Amino acid sequence: MAAVLDATADTAPNRGAAEMRRFLMTAIPLAIALYGVLPLLVGGQPYWLNVLTNACLLSFGSLGVWLTFSIGRVNIAQGAFALIGGYTTGILTTMLGFNFWIALPLSGLVAATIGILIGWPLLRLRGIYFAMVTLSLTEAARLAFVNAGSVGHGVLNIPNPPGLNSPLAFYLFAATMLLLGFFAIWRLNISRIGWVFRSMRQNEELAASIGIDVARFRVLAFAICCFMGGIAGGCFASLQQNIYPQTYTVADSINFMLYCFLGGLDFVLGPIVGTFTLVVAFELLRSIQEYQALVYGILMIAVMLFLPNGLLSLRALLSRRAGGAR
Repeated sequence: MAAVLDATADTAPNRGAAEMRRFLMTAIPLAIALYGVLPLLVGGQPYWLNVLTNACLLSFGSLGVWLTFSIGRVNIAQGAFALIGGYTTGILTTMLGFNFWIALPLSGLVAATIGILIGWPLLRLRGIYFAMVTLSLTEAARLAFVNAGSVGHGVLNIPNPPGLNSPLAFYLFAATMLLLGFFAIWRLNISRIGWVFRSMRQNEELAASIGIDVARFRVLAFAICCFMGGIAGGCFASLQQNIYPQTYTVADSINFMLYCFLGGLDFVLGPIVGTFTLVVAFELLRSIQEYQALVYGILMIAVMLFLPNGLLSLRALLSRRAGGAR
């Protein structure tokens, strides 16, 4: 028994060091791309800086959706919580005089609180039933704001965050927030909570039989997802300086899910890769607007058919083929 304990003690630090090396091998290239390569390429083009800022914010929100996939739930409601976060930021900064840096975390907390209240009963559902209910939440949120009196026509003249008055400055802020979100989700994924989430995805009954409070962990994952959606929506509202009930629709919630699928559900980096791929592809295909949806659909189908585990599985696939050839 002592030998086993010693071996376990030796293994834990080694595993932690290996995980840190793996994270750095991903995070350093990502940081170089976000802070160096992309600003260098489009630093003088406000339009493309705005596109990349949107990609960073959507990636941040998609990381939360990826977390709900880790507990075995298909979440198609992130647009609703982004809308809640955007409206919260807009109302707090324009009507109540809050500073953006105070309003932003409050927007995430409001979205998370609503997510907890809704998620506690809804997370008992599974599979297609949970997916369909969450799909309806985005439309329900839109209709709620449409009928919310004066704010139903939108919140206008939302001030820019102090110190972020240029497209480049806002992009760098969004890129920093994305890196922080990536680190938080990665750290959560390799922690004990991450292992609990994966055990729930495989078999909730078995997880409950060994003493795991399944309901509490389900709500925790959903609350974090809603918090990230609210933060992303608050930032987007400040970037655009307005928010409307039509800002986030059912299509946006579906896109949050597709970003995760396209990048790869087995990888924390998957939502970021999927988001940047689709957002940039959408802009590049804008010149062939009449065929845009067709080309977009063909690309998505091709990826799903030949890379069912997402774009990030391409590296493993090529490595296996190279090994087979040798």
